[in-house]
Amino acid sequence: MTTPTSPAKKRTAPKSARRRSREIALQGLYQWLVSGEDAGVIDAHMREQEGFDKVDRAHYDALLHGCITEAADLDVVLGRHVDRRTSELSPVEHAVLLIGTYELKHCIDVPYRVAINEAVELAKSFGGTDGHKYVNGVLDKAAGDLRATEIQARSR
Repeated sequence: MTTPTSPAKKRTAPKSARRRSREIALQGLYQWLVSGEDAGVIDAHMREQEGFDKVDRAHYDALLHGCITEAADLDVVLGRHVDRRTSELSPVEHAVLLIGTYELKHCIDVPYRVAINEAVELAKSFGGTDGHKYVNGVLDKAAGDLRATEIQARSR
């Protein structure tokens, strides 16, 4: 089973533990979407990946297991803003959208703009050429559903 590989571009600044947790969770979600393997098997595989010792483990656990457990509910949120069924999305963009939506819904300590930006960065690194634009548009609309109060407070 192959998963998305490391980003093509090398960053000069060190990656945060949260960004690393998002990247490894993305790879695990991709594997889950493509293979349908058990979450425990995927989790064990991801924990063996190079650099796992540098992730925010609590955030990684929340993202991987939360996205898998709540995939149907997250897809309902996404379904209001995507132009096709989520099952027809590229597995990379679908996984990125799951992570972004999960963070918007559950990670209130992460500002909505940060959640969207982090998802866009994942899509730029791992996704198709213009996938990040699609991710940005969908999550911006989803944020209106999930973080309306935060968005209104910011616009004042």
